[in-house]
Amino acid sequence: MAETIELLVEGGKATAGPPLGPALGPTDVDVGGVVAAINERTADFEGTEVPVTVTVEDGDYDIDVGLPPTAALVKDELGIESGSGEPHKSFVADMTVEQLKSVAEKKAEDLLSYDTKNAAKEVAGTCVCLGVKIDGEDPRTAAERIDGGEFDDVLA
Repeated sequence: MAETIELLVEGGKATAGPPLGPALGPTDVDVGGVVAAINERTADFEGTEVPVTVTVEDGDYDIDVGLPPTAALVKDELGIESGSGEPHKSFVADMTVEQLKSVAEKKAEDLLSYDTKNAAKEVAGTCVCLGVKIDGEDPRTAAERIDGGEFDDVLA
């Protein structure tokens, strides 16, 4: 019978300690090997919590690494610790359209969008909740400008 362990790990910094080590201890998999594999696959997300699912069955394991939440990617891209407590009144950062594209491309496989332009609009929605401006303005206005084609040179 397969056992599934779901956890959040900081990119590249999984350890054999809790919660992973104790969950894998009773199985016959190489805990160190699992930790090394997780660290290798999450290294690009250093400093960000990444969802990881480890499935163990008959001594074999499979690791599924998810993508961090969009808000975490936005905060990492901008180097901010948290969003605004009053996101519609107080803004904590300003994101360039190039940074918006970067986050949209990183998150693309988890979004419902079929292209970068629409993925960028989804990320802009997260920016509304965080209190992050895009190109110096409210993210809702930026989304309208994206619809209007003003950023097609970057997003298309």
